[in-house]
Amino acid sequence: MATNMARNNPMVTAALEKNIMEHISLMAQEQIELEFPQELQQLAMMAQDPNMAQAAQQLSQRIESRKAVLIAEMLEEFLKEEREVTSGFGNDPIAKLRARELDLKAMDDERKKREGQERLNLDRMKAMMNQQDKRDKLDQNAELAQMRADTSIEKTILSKSIPNVDKMIPSVEIEKYKGENR
Repeated sequence: MATNMARNNPMVTAALEKNIMEHISLMAQEQIELEFPQELQQLAMMAQDPNMAQAAQQLSQRIESRKAVLIAEMLEEFLKEEREVTSGFGNDPIAKLRARELDLKAMDDERKKREGQERLNLDRMKAMMNQQDKRDKLDQNAELAQMRADTSIEKTILSKSIPNVDKMIPSVEIEKYKGENR
């Protein structure tokens, strides 16, 4: 647990602690087998006889409570030793500096991740706006084309219904005046 690999990797630390807990449990079981050899044999015989279920349960509880006490004692001893091993890290200025560097790097990585997400969201928003603009432009072009077509049809209808409009309106010539009276 004192290695850099274990200190800097929570998964390694968790695996080590799990293994230690398993060892503590096995050590407690071995201690129970040493302390209660006759009781364990009696318990095995009582388990076969249904009339002895009550006595077997009481004996089992007594053994399990002793096992729990042993596990608690061993765990307390382990934690004491772990504190002794890890307390040396607090006084090491290089370890403190390295821990600070790791914290700063983690904060920088988080900032970059957040900025990347914001940039991605902005790009998505721009793409959506561009799509909407294209749709609006297509709709507007379709509307203008329809208006042109309608105007063209109306001109055609008017030109066919009033063919001699030019003959009905007298032509007016605008004289150009020279001089001051304009």
